Amino acid sequence: MDEAYATRGERYPLAMRLYDALSRQIREVEPTDGGRVEIYSCGPTVYRYAHLGNMRTFMLGDLIRRAVRFEGGDAIQVMNITDVGHMTDDIGQAAIDRMDIAVADEGLAPLEIAEKYTQAFMEDEAALKIAPADAYPKATEHIEEMNELKDRLIERGLAYEVGGNVYFDVHAFPDYGKLSGNTIEALRAGHRQELEVDPNKRHPEDFALWKRAGAGRLMTWPSPWGDGFPGWHIECSAMSMKYLGERFDVHTGGNDLKFPHHEDEIAQSDGATAHQVVSIWVYGGFLQQSGQKMAKSAKNITRVTELAEAGLDPLAFRLLCLGTRYRSETDFSWEALEGANQRLRRLRRLMAGWKATPRPDTPSARADELDRRFRDAVADDLNLPQALVVLDEAAGADLADGEKHALLASWDRVLGLDLERGAAEGADLPQEVQDLARERDQARAARDFDRSDAIRSRLVEMGYEVMDTPEGTRVRRLD
Repeated sequence: MDEAYATRGERYPLAMRLYDALSRQIREVEPTDGGRVEIYSCGPTVYRYAHLGNMRTFMLGDLIRRAVRFEGGDAIQVMNITDVGHMTDDIGQAAIDRMDIAVADEGLAPLEIAEKYTQAFMEDEAALKIAPADAYPKATEHIEEMNELKDRLIERGLAYEVGGNVYFDVHAFPDYGKLSGNTIEALRAGHRQELEVDPNKRHPEDFALWKRAGAGRLMTWPSPWGDGFPGWHIECSAMSMKYLGERFDVHTGGNDLKFPHHEDEIAQSDGATAHQVVSIWVYGGFLQQSGQKMAKSAKNITRVTELAEAGLDPLAFRLLCLGTRYRSETDFSWEALEGANQRLRRLRRLMAGWKATPRPDTPSARADELDRRFRDAVADDLNLPQALVVLDEAAGADLADGEKHALLASWDRVLGLDLERGAAEGADLPQEVQDLARERDQARAARDFDRSDAIRSRLVEMGYEVMDTPEGTRVRRLD
């Protein structure tokens, strides 16, 4: 890509702004380490397949990192793999890890279960052009760091051991509830009102940092109080601070993690360090299907692999998600996905046609104006719906085709739609035929139907079948 188009963000960088759920305001992303934006994203629980609702949330960290780099900045992203500690309840030693349930269902060892679903998740990420994180720490490989953090909290008087379990004393942390808006007085026992409470806790609302293992539990580790396993929340505190330090910039997740997971994470991390660890908390809205949140419990999940099986490009789902602000709920339907698929194919076909046309060495004033508006939208709390409006305007603008190609190719570094993929389509056709098909599309767009019909006739005379599709003219050699 020409430097004049690719490095524009470095010539006039914009400040990235994101909505911070903690302060409840739009805030500028200001790197804490002197230039590199550090992002921690809550990753998958690998005892089951991820669904499209999960993947929309995982796309958020990818978009933030892309946006920072788009403006010439540097960014690093860490995403954890939860392969232990995702409990079904909070009832002392009787708590069951969902990994144990998966083992019973599938007849595989715990780490085999984790590897199976981790690999599936990585394949889903690749299909949606979610760039790999810079690190994927696994919970099972960081028990030592979790125990060290647990010991720090005990030393600071924020945690206590009783009966082989270690709990965080939420009454000892005055800021508990500041993220979610919950108050200690309003909390029900164990965060879930229907569950029994460990009677040995100081307070019903205290949460587990370490649990004593019950009989038959598969995944356990030694501790000063006997064999046990970590609570769910402590893993993210331990791993985020190990890889990003005790101050970092952005933490992402889905809205369902705000409480109790992230509320407890703040208590652990800030409690252990005596200062605010995460600068900005960013949350993605739920994906709904038929008016319900997409979730395994609702039995309305769709996997990434199902998209290709239905003959649709998985990146059509990415495009569908970009059409709604990340903080808002969005609806999934196969009809909407089909529309996004057609739009994506049309854009790729346009890009393939534009690629054959030379572009100016220096961007025009109109291209600069469009580019600035696109970048403004991206920097404005990832206003990607507005960015797509600018993209459509550029596609129809009075610009040289080569300049349109350069603009959209540059913007695709954020969008991640693989817009240049279509450049190879039709490459086996003679250049004259490709040019005629592109000219026919231009004539149809200008409503010059006489010219369009004349080009069709010319292509038929040359021995080609001409098909009108939502993406434009498609040409096939007649045998």
